[in-house]
Amino acid sequence: MLLTGGLKSLLPQARRIIHCKRVRISNISGMAKVPGYTQARVVLLHKSLADDFEKFCHANSGALPLLYRSKPGEWKCTSLSSNSDTRTDHLQYRKYEYGAFTGSLESLNDYAEQLKDMVAFYLGCCSFNFEKVLQAAGIPERNTEQKRNTAVPCYSISTFCCNLLVTMRPVPESKLEAAVLATSALKETQGAPVHMGNPGLLGIQDLSKPDYGDPVRLHPGDIPVFWACSVTGIEAVINCRSPLAFTHSFGCTFITDLKNDKFTLRSSREVPQVHCISQDPLHYSMVSTEAAKKIKTLEGLIGIDPGNRGIAHLLHPGELLKACLSLSHARSVLITTGFPTHFNYEPPEENDGPPGALAIAAMLQALEKDVAIVTDQRAMDLNKKIIEEAVQIGILKEPVPLLSYQRESADSALTFLCESGNPRRPRFDHLIAIERAGMAADGNYYNARKVNIKHLVDPIDELFLTAQTIPGITTTGVGDGGNELGMGKVKDAVKKHIKNGDVIACDVAADFAVVAGVSNWGGYAIACALYILSTCEIHDCYLRRAVGFSQLPKKTVWLSALPSVTKEEKLLKALVQLGVRSGASASLEMEVDALPFYNIHSDMIEKLLQEVQH
Repeated sequence: MLLTGGLKSLLPQARRIIHCKRVRISNISGMAKVPGYTQARVVLLHKSLADDFEKFCHANSGALPLLYRSKPGEWKCTSLSSNSDTRTDHLQYRKYEYGAFTGSLESLNDYAEQLKDMVAFYLGCCSFNFEKVLQAAGIPERNTEQKRNTAVPCYSISTFCCNLLVTMRPVPESKLEAAVLATSALKETQGAPVHMGNPGLLGIQDLSKPDYGDPVRLHPGDIPVFWACSVTGIEAVINCRSPLAFTHSFGCTFITDLKNDKFTLRSSREVPQVHCISQDPLHYSMVSTEAAKKIKTLEGLIGIDPGNRGIAHLLHPGELLKACLSLSHARSVLITTGFPTHFNYEPPEENDGPPGALAIAAMLQALEKDVAIVTDQRAMDLNKKIIEEAVQIGILKEPVPLLSYQRESADSALTFLCESGNPRRPRFDHLIAIERAGMAADGNYYNARKVNIKHLVDPIDELFLTAQTIPGITTTGVGDGGNELGMGKVKDAVKKHIKNGDVIACDVAADFAVVAGVSNWGGYAIACALYILSTCEIHDCYLRRAVGFSQLPKKTVWLSALPSVTKEEKLLKALVQLGVRSGASASLEMEVDALPFYNIHSDMIEKLLQEVQH
C-alpha cells in the first residue's frame, strides 16, 4: 500500500495502516507534522525499573515530559489514543540488551511473554510538532534538525543517568523571541528552548557533526537555538544496561490523538522575553515579562538624581536587567570597590561603595556562587574589618575572600584572571565595579572636584581591560558620577553633561553600565534584581537547562540575603567607627550621623523591597 497525501488528513486513523505494516514509508514525519498531532517517544522497561525511570522523568521533565505510564503488560493507552497497541504502534522498534543495540523489529508480537512484566512510558516529543508552530510564528523552515549530546548532566535517579540531548534549529535573530513565545506554550512537549547562542556553552564543539540526523546549515543572521530532546530518555535506558528494553526506531514516534494546535499563555508571568547578555561567546537569556517589568521599575527608582548632577543623561534603559541576567548565569564573580576621594584623611575611602558591594556579595552567596573582592593593597586591612563587621551584622553568611592586584608584568592581569594565564580557563565569569575610582583618558584618577588621586589607586582597571579580550568574562560598572570604573561606556555623555566631565570621565568601559543617584543604590538594586530573577520560573528553568528540580524552594534563603534598612544602617555606623566618611554622593558632604538615614537611604531600600515583594 502506498501512503498518499490524502491520508495525512485522516490521523489518527492512519495508525491502523501502521499496525498493518503494509505501508511503504520508513518514518511518520510527513503524516504527523501537517495535522499537528502530539507525538510521543515510547520506552519499554522491566517493571522493577519502572518507578526509578518515572522519577528520572519527573526530575528532568523539561526533556522528558511524561504523558503516560502503563501498567505491567498493558498494551493500550486510552488516554492518548483510541486504538493503540504498544506491540504494533510503530513502524519499527529497537531492542536493547544490557545497554547494547541488538536489532530492529517490525513489531513486538514475538515478545508477548516478556511484555507481561514490562511497563511502557510515553514521552512528549517535539521533533515534528514544533514545525507547524514555528512556521506559524514566521520562523523559516530549514527542512531538518539535528540532535546533539551535551555536557549538561541530567539529574540522576538510581541507575538512570546520562547527559542531556538537545535538538538544534537555526532561528533568525529577529525571530528569537517569536520562536520562544510560540514553543513555550507547548507544555506536553519540550516547551521553550534550553539554550540560545554559542553551542560551546553546552559542551558542543562542532555543529557540523551531529550525533543524530544531518548537519544543519546556518544562514547569515541565524542563531543556533537548542531545545531539550526526549531521546535523552533512550540514552538513560542505554546507560542503565537493563537486560531487555525496547524503544521505537528514530523517525517512528507514536502518533497520539492529542492536538497541539490550541495553546495560550495566560499571564505576564508565563510570557517570556529574550535578551542578549554576551557577544563573545554569543549568549541569550530568558526571563518572564513580569520579572523584566519589576527590574525595569528598580532601574527607574535608583535613577533619581538627588544631587542634580545630570545623571539622567547617562542612563541606558535595560542595563540593570542585562547585567543581572549575566550575573545569574555566572558561577564565579569578582567585585571591586573603593573610591579614596578624601585624599587628606586616613582612611581616604568614602562610604558609598562598600555597602552596595556587600549587598551584591550577600545575594551571590545565597545563590551559591563563588564571590571574591579585590581592592587596593593599602586598604586590605580596612576592607578585612568591613567584611568582618558584615558577617557579624548578618549581611554576609561567611567572609568573602579578599584579594589585591598589582601590575608586575605585562601578563599580570591575565594571570590574575585565568588559571596559569590561560584565557580558556578564566577564574571568574563576571567582574563588578561599584563606586570604584576609574582611570581617565590621561591615565590619572580623579575625584568629582578634579583632584588627581592616582597615588591612592591600584591599577584594577587593567583587569577590566584584559577581561575584554577573554571570551566568557562579562563586566558591569556601577556609578553615580561618571568617574567610576566601567562608566567608560557612557563617557561621551559624562564629558558633555557632568561637571568636570571632560577631565574626570572614566575611559574604561564595562559591558553593562548601571547608573544610580547613589552607587550603593545600584548595589541594592542588583541584589534585588537577582532575587527577582531567581524566583522567576521561566528564568529558573532556562538557567538549569530544564534538568533537575526547580530552585524556588530556596526562596527563603534568598529572601534573607536581601538588603534591609536595619542591616545597612548598622553597616554605615560601623563604617563611621572605622573612620570611613561619606563621599560626594548626591552632593551630600556630611557624615552619616549628620544625615538622617531614614530621609534618603532607608526610603530607597524600602521602595526597592516593596517592588521585590509586590
